[in-house]
Amino acid sequence: MTNESFFADEILQWYEKNRRFLPWRGTKDPYRIWISEIILQQTRVAQGYDYFVRFIERFPDVQALAAASEDEVLRCWQGLGYYSRARNLHCAARQIVASGGFPMDYEGIRNLKGVGDYTAAAIASFAFGLPHAVVDGNVYRVLSRYFGVDEAIDTGRGRKCFAELAQALLPDRERVADYNQGLMDFGALQCVPKSPRCMDCPLNESCMAFREGRVKDLPVKVNALIVSKRYLHYFWVQVGGEMVLFRREGKDIWKGLYEPMLVETDTACSPEALFDRQDMPSFLLAKDSVRTLLCAGICHQLTHRTLICDFHHVVLQEKPTDEMFGRKACWIHREELSDYAMPRLVTLLLEKSGILSEN
Repeated sequence: MTNESFFADEILQWYEKNRRFLPWRGTKDPYRIWISEIILQQTRVAQGYDYFVRFIERFPDVQALAAASEDEVLRCWQGLGYYSRARNLHCAARQIVASGGFPMDYEGIRNLKGVGDYTAAAIASFAFGLPHAVVDGNVYRVLSRYFGVDEAIDTGRGRKCFAELAQALLPDRERVADYNQGLMDFGALQCVPKSPRCMDCPLNESCMAFREGRVKDLPVKVNALIVSKRYLHYFWVQVGGEMVLFRREGKDIWKGLYEPMLVETDTACSPEALFDRQDMPSFLLAKDSVRTLLCAGICHQLTHRTLICDFHHVVLQEKPTDEMFGRKACWIHREELSDYAMPRLVTLLLEKSGILSEN
């Protein structure tokens, strides 16, 4: 038996005993598999489980998803983050409906909006039994440790190396789906990033990293994550019984979601200094306005950014015009808040300030 076939057989045997029973497994429905794979991008299984169930209940098939509005899809996605995933899902659903059905080959799947190499391989193998290897973070880790591969996983050369290795390891076509899912589960449960279960691993005797004492050194990454800071000042502007929200546009974070009025500064800025700035909208400084700082210095971590946020409540006597805001305003009543998809940070601010609890 070659080392490659031994590896695949051991993964399949391990998977038979240790597989995770998840609601998107045991099905060949490409729609459900696709939804699960998109949800699990940048999301832990424990968090994604409930979102998958709710998403399928709301959009049971691709026709229902395609027929929904973007706001409906974003509301269902609220709290998962990386909202471009939801927008891409919605766009791809309309692609699928327009083309007459879900594509049944790798290239067709890969051409869907928001679908990369990994997701296309996962759908192709899980739904259609096609011989395409999945390569995600778990797979990188397992393969780099077992075969002692020093190529960096965050370079083009490294990704090509691992893709070729993963493809060469695939078993017979009828076992591809189980093997791919088994390899990912093995990385998620056994060969974990920190404190892997090496002593009871069925592969430890032939694992290069274990034999050479390099488990902690693999996989290799060469590009350090750079995290920047952004300083956000939100204003919960209220006139009578109405509050104002704005829909985020452009290419920045949270596109399509709603938020209160926002002023962003380049550096940290106290409330006193903020209201002394010459570029502050004049209506916030009106003599008859009532300003209250609800919470300050709230930190919210994204992958590449640390958001540092203050949250103000401003009561005005008259509604500012859209021209005064510099964008189209959406005036709502408090009981309508749940109708609008908002970033998790905004939800946290509303909860911390007591605004949501009053709803």
